[in-house]
Amino acid sequence: MIELVATLVSKREAKALTESLLAKLAPIVPQPVRVVQLERHIAADLIFPSEEGASVGLIEAGLRQALGNEPVDVIIQPSLRRQKRLLIADMDSTMIEQECIDELADFAGFRGQVSEITERAMRGELSFEPALRERVRLLKGLDVEIVSRVITERITQTPGGRTLVMTMRAKGAYTALVSGGFTVFTEPLSLSIGFNEHRSNTLEIEAGLLTGEVRPPILGREAKRNALIELRDLFSLAPIDTLALGDGANDLAMIQEAGLGVAWHAKPAIAEAAHARLHHSDLTALLYAQGHPRRTWVE
Repeated sequence: MIELVATLVSKREAKALTESLLAKLAPIVPQPVRVVQLERHIAADLIFPSEEGASVGLIEAGLRQALGNEPVDVIIQPSLRRQKRLLIADMDSTMIEQECIDELADFAGFRGQVSEITERAMRGELSFEPALRERVRLLKGLDVEIVSRVITERITQTPGGRTLVMTMRAKGAYTALVSGGFTVFTEPLSLSIGFNEHRSNTLEIEAGLLTGEVRPPILGREAKRNALIELRDLFSLAPIDTLALGDGANDLAMIQEAGLGVAWHAKPAIAEAAHARLHHSDLTALLYAQGHPRRTWVE
């Protein structure tokens, strides 16, 4: 037997996780179950025994069915070593709410064309590398100074992201922003959010203008997975000690490699392949998932 924990996190504004809802959900998981409140009406753990190899998916499906339309996310994992020591996170549409290349394309007059390619690449319909090169070519001649305007005027951080990163760092974890985007964005944004390091692609620039080329090698799906493995090995961590977070097809390899791989507002195919998916709560849900009540957060 092993012990599993189902962390339930409500959309904060809804405060949907009432005592009556918890009483309805508790009998669905294997018994006996312990209910631990992490924040009243916002987050709670259901801790229960499970046979080795039992279908976590069936338990999760039962909880989701009972939840109906309630805005509550469900994350099920082993209770052992749930506090993670490495976070690998995507940037665009994950740690920030926009796609940086789409915002750049808006200034270049190609937003619609670039956004369509971005969307198809994130769904996995296009290979990441050629899709990236095709989009960057449309940015040829754009003044690099536009980047600072995009960051200032267009980019917003995903709610709960900085709290997630800073709390994990305070508790001894290492955090890395690993993006298929560009260093001109990941460098300032990783600093602002609080990551230990950032990795991404480099845009070629000549005389202050984008050349329309990306410096090889391209950081894509396998490079993200390899970054997780490299940092995991560097810090002598087991797979269970790692957390990966992303939204697109190029994040899937690192999500599946992690001990806890989380799909953030992802397309159905990516969400189904991840260990957990978040659609209602903000990124602090991943602090509750690690057993950290709100009073212990670094905000």
